[in-house]
Amino acid sequence: MRERKLVVVSAGLSQPSSTRLLADRLAAATERELEVRTRVVELRDHAKDVANNLVTGFPGAELREVLDEVAVADGLIAVTPIFQASYSGLFKSFFDVVDNESLVGKPVLIGATGGSPRHSLALEHAMRPMFSYLRAVVVPTAVYAASEDWGNGGDGTALADRIDRAAAEFAALVAARPAASRPDPFDDVVPFEQLMPQH
Repeated sequence: MRERKLVVVSAGLSQPSSTRLLADRLAAATERELEVRTRVVELRDHAKDVANNLVTGFPGAELREVLDEVAVADGLIAVTPIFQASYSGLFKSFFDVVDNESLVGKPVLIGATGGSPRHSLALEHAMRPMFSYLRAVVVPTAVYAASEDWGNGGDGTALADRIDRAAAEFAALVAARPAASRPDPFDDVVPFEQLMPQH
């Protein structure tokens, strides 16, 4: 089986962050299910480039590389902290500069973190609709981790079970999808004869 390319987008703002921790656990669970090569993108490292892209309409070199990686990935894991009952502004801004065609038909596993379990609905009323609009194939099981899910007052098994279930669904979608490939810039070259002036 061909190795698949997986991009993990983490919108955590602190370092370390529970958002990155959840992203890493989702990636690790997926790697147990499927042979994948994983690229983790910390959006905090690209915040200025994202803002500049929104203003100018053009990505810098580093952001361009990230956007290209997202475009050719076989699957995407996207995790954000929840602020004011929705995804973070940085998370939304990043996907505002992703090309509209980049996620069409692409399996996406969504996850989120927050201080209270009551913010978990943001996965369904904010994140899932956004990715559906971008025509991605969103995994049925979304994973939300509240502060208490990290072992403070709980044993963490419920979160681990959700992670494993979501990763299994995600891996099955990625494995069933035709392999993505990076477009060859020489595919649409005009034949030399057509470039010659006609006499």
